[in-house]
Amino acid sequence: MDNRPKTYLLDLDGTLVKHVTCSKSCRPDYKLELLPGTLEKLEEWELKGSKIIITTGRKEAMRIITEKQLSEVGIFFDLLIMGIGGGERVLVNDKKPDGKLGASCYNLERDKGISDLE
Repeated sequence: MDNRPKTYLLDLDGTLVKHVTCSKSCRPDYKLELLPGTLEKLEEWELKGSKIIITTGRKEAMRIITEKQLSEVGIFFDLLIMGIGGGERVLVNDKKPDGKLGASCYNLERDKGISDLE
């Protein structure tokens, strides 16, 4: 069994915070609305040594505003990947030599949050 810490790749809008249009969320004065369980789950994973990578379709030009918004609501992360677009995201990973899968994927209902994830 692989006991190394996991790496979580998490979409921002609609997964960690309530999804709104860019015309709202891209304003410097907009405050993100956390979805239930977001901070608790991030803290749980952090305590296990996991890496938190947040992905978003927001443009790279919105980085300073987005980082400020995340900080204001207490969302911490190891890496923020911006500009990935709104199309389907495909994760490709290799299997471990013993045949165990090296990746998992969860598609959540928008604005449901991550509290039920392992």
